[in-house]
Amino acid sequence: MAFPISASLLDAVVLAIVAKDASSYGYKITQDVRTVMEVSESTLYPVLRRLQKEEYLETFDQEFQGRNRRYYKVTAKGFQILAKYQQDWIEYKTNINRILIGDEKQ
Repeated sequence: MAFPISASLLDAVVLAIVAKDASSYGYKITQDVRTVMEVSESTLYPVLRRLQKEEYLETFDQEFQGRNRRYYKVTAKGFQILAKYQQDWIEYKTNINRILIGDEKQ
């Protein structure tokens, strides 16, 4: 992708992915994010920790094949910020489309 990925966009994508699955673990979140943008696990885990520190995500551990796996779940505060990110994205995309591809309908 020729366009840089901002921290806010990455936060929005991570929150949307976790919200869609109700809860998810780090590796799966990374794989899902990679379907839309290039990101490494070493980039994603600090994002998850920051979103947890900001109380947008909460974690719980659950045993999986004899090992504990950390799951992430969106909090009420996280759903609020996700809704704001979604609204901001719609406005941003509409404005960019208008200029970049001449889409006046949006």
